[in-house]
Amino acid sequence: MTATAQSAEEHGAAEQLAAMPQDWTRALAIVAHPDDLEYGAAAAVAEWTAQGKEVTYVLATRGEAGIDTMEPGEAARVREAEQRASAQVVGVAEVEFLDHRDGVLEEGPALRRDIAAAIRRHRPELVITLNHHDTWGGGPGSPWNTPDHRALGRSVLDAVGDAGNRWIFSDQLEKDGVLPWSGVRWVAVTSSPTVTHAVRVGEEAARKGLASLLEHRAYIEALTDEDPETYARSIVYGGLDHYSRLNGGHRSVAFELHPR
Repeated sequence: MTATAQSAEEHGAAEQLAAMPQDWTRALAIVAHPDDLEYGAAAAVAEWTAQGKEVTYVLATRGEAGIDTMEPGEAARVREAEQRASAQVVGVAEVEFLDHRDGVLEEGPALRRDIAAAIRRHRPELVITLNHHDTWGGGPGSPWNTPDHRALGRSVLDAVGDAGNRWIFSDQLEKDGVLPWSGVRWVAVTSSPTVTHAVRVGEEAARKGLASLLEHRAYIEALTDEDPETYARSIVYGGLDHYSRLNGGHRSVAFELHPR
């Protein structure tokens, strides 16, 4: 995922973003690929885990179609290892993979089922996902989002409701012994063109956010000829500085927040 931050002012964002809720203890971040969280949200995750909050990662795929020069089986192995190392940098101990195929995620009951099961297992108050909108920006000609991101994000928003309904995917309750979970209070969408809330990020969390993206070295080296650290710094610090203008001059990660 290589989105470039778009001007939030152009997308109707408020002059000052609201603060993200802090009265929660468990979050579940659900995205499509290894590296999706590191292109923006990881620094916020580092802030939260430093406060003692618990964050778990769930990835729909292993990113096997993401490196053109690497055979998919090997790419899956490499990218899974990079994601696990990246998560550890920001204090995330548990990373799950749902083993859907990279590049061909389909919005619908099969994906919703697996996401609802993860929500029922982990019982989060906050769910984090990636931009589900058609584009990365809100203006004419904005870069088109990928099918996997759109399908995954929309399925997450739907699966949050599924997880709390005992009559949807009810076989999970019998086979897996999980209970319905209607305790999700918010869904936070990172890299959205219509951000509403922000998390202030200190220097240590920013440093960890940068380090977490750099763990995806094989992916970055296949993506660009630029020096990996220079590239990663421009992504991470560029995003944090971009949203500082909408959050009192403080480096920030911004989200589109959906109360439940």
